[in-house]
Amino acid sequence: MNEQPNLIPPEIEARTLSYKRFGFAFGDRFFMLLFVGLVWVGPAFFDARFVYAMFGWDVVVIVLWILDLLQMPRPAQLSVRRTWYSPAALSIESEIDLTLENSSPSSVYGTLIDTVPLQLRSEPPTMTVRARRAGDGVGSYRILPMQRGDAKIGPCYVRYQSIFHIAERWVRAPLEQTIRIYPDLEDAKRHSMYLLRSRQIALEKRHTRQRGIGREFESLREYQDGDEYRDICWTASARRAKLVTRVYQMERSQTVWIVIDSGRLMRTRVGSFSKLDKAVNSALSLAQVALYSGDRVGLIAYGRGIHQQVPAAKGSAHLRQLIEQLAQVREEGAEGDHLQMAGRLLTDQKRRSLIVWLTDLAETAMTPEVIEAASMMMPRHLVLFVVVGQPDLGELASKVPKSESEMYRVAAAQEMVHRRELLLARLRERGALAMEVSYNSVSPVLVDAYLQIKERSQL
Repeated sequence: MNEQPNLIPPEIEARTLSYKRFGFAFGDRFFMLLFVGLVWVGPAFFDARFVYAMFGWDVVVIVLWILDLLQMPRPAQLSVRRTWYSPAALSIESEIDLTLENSSPSSVYGTLIDTVPLQLRSEPPTMTVRARRAGDGVGSYRILPMQRGDAKIGPCYVRYQSIFHIAERWVRAPLEQTIRIYPDLEDAKRHSMYLLRSRQIALEKRHTRQRGIGREFESLREYQDGDEYRDICWTASARRAKLVTRVYQMERSQTVWIVIDSGRLMRTRVGSFSKLDKAVNSALSLAQVALYSGDRVGLIAYGRGIHQQVPAAKGSAHLRQLIEQLAQVREEGAEGDHLQMAGRLLTDQKRRSLIVWLTDLAETAMTPEVIEAASMMMPRHLVLFVVVGQPDLGELASKVPKSESEMYRVAAAQEMVHRRELLLARLRERGALAMEVSYNSVSPVLVDAYLQIKERSQL
């Protein structure tokens, strides 16, 4: 289930080209040598011939600059390679190498500046490397993606000098590259592995008295104390002249649809990231666990329209497709069209399935449209309706007011919390599994709820 190696951006390499019209300049030591020539200024006050000596020194320095420039490698003798070692994932720091390859017979010192967008790094990375003759030099920098989706990386600019540092050339390596920033892969892997292991341990502890978990037939074995009488296979018992029990396992190949609301309510930011970012990370965690459990997983992300839709399937290739689509889920300024999404899903999914709906509730006097849309799906499907909570709302509602103005804010927060509880209770009465989850615990709660549904054969 580990798809990360396939998500690493490809390595890219290009030969350098002259930058700007002339593509050369003066090195650090050129100006230092010119400054040394100023020692002739003092004697020139007493003897005018020292003025000629000063200008002669300047001519010598310029000649040295020309000679240094001529013996430096040509742009075609240099190339730059950008290497990635891990996928670009939201809030996960990763390292990138820039390699300056030198095929000329002389060493160079190069300063490399990579063109990286703000969504990867707050400022362009700059590094200095030495590439020996017929060798290379490697520099590294780190990125910390703060936004999912596609990011365009531009060319790499290089300023290089010889070992004398008198002349300097400017070149550019066309390393334009579009990479995709994925959801938090490490968070998804961490939650899924931890929860699967903890649930496995819990089931093993209760193994002897809960052999009947699930209703999918697995095998037959001899009856043991604690087995349910309804699980006894009487035909096999008659053939063997002793009691034989059917052993069941959790059903596999069931269908799970993950529905993500990307409308304006999910744009609310908690810290550096939005509720939508948290919902996408949680959806990836759930998808990994469900695929690992043998279920088929589908995806719908919607706003005013259906933006991403992946048919339900299973397998590692399907997980890769889900990750690619989750990376492109974007926020919208308008509220999502929940009824349109529900109609589409009811049309595409005829058989009963588990619908995991990640959304938020609008604070209106009327019943939110998303509640009506969820109610449309309940007669046919099992709906796990998950509302991503707002941390500051709960804190404000539980606060003791110390002033009149603060009292009104606390009362408003309490009313909002109460209304949200009533709306979720209404869904529960109709058969949905509705819950409001804290922003920081969406992934573990979501995966644990899914495993409980499987364990209890609710689907």
